[in-house]
Amino acid sequence: MKTEENTMRNRSHMPAALLLAACCALLSACAGAPQRPTLYDLGPLPAHARQALPALPPVAVAAVAAPPWLDSNRMFYRLNYDQPQQPLPYANARWTMSPAQLLLQRIKARIADAGGAPLAAAEGALNVPVLRLETDDFSQVFDSREASRGQVSLRASVYRGRTLLAHKSFARQVPAPSADAGGGAAALAAATDAVTGDLIAWLGTLPLK
Repeated sequence: MKTEENTMRNRSHMPAALLLAACCALLSACAGAPQRPTLYDLGPLPAHARQALPALPPVAVAAVAAPPWLDSNRMFYRLNYDQPQQPLPYANARWTMSPAQLLLQRIKARIADAGGAPLAAAEGALNVPVLRLETDDFSQVFDSREASRGQVSLRASVYRGRTLLAHKSFARQVPAPSADAGGGAAALAAATDAVTGDLIAWLGTLPLK
């Protein structure tokens, strides 16, 4: 009788045990599933950024060079109030491409939008000056936990053949609308448009023809 009672008792507990095991397995699977990062780019060019810019003659635009820590699609921020020497990547936010590629895409689009003709440096057109760019910073900088800004800085050099025609550094920073990756992306897009406008205005002063 006791054996029969024990058997019945074990059977009555089996559904609950199985349910508990299934729940544990489900929770374990959810915890182990990697979260997909949110992707950002510079977005469409806003109407207010379509300011009057000089129409440039044909210019070849070389690939933008970047330091190793910026040579990926990771989004970086810097805590100026705590660790100013350490760029930190967001865990769940990424650019759609590297900052150098985003900058190159935007600069070519702005030159074309201004009536110019951006060419690829690999096309090797004769007597066409070459614009070479190096970016030093493309990150969100936090001056406090609540306040941050997008910061873009680059160096531009214009060559005709092996002759350096001109060289200049550019930097812009724009306050972020929110203290997160989305706010940083918006601020960096605005800073990129500002830097690009400065760059094209400068190119318009050079003897490129």
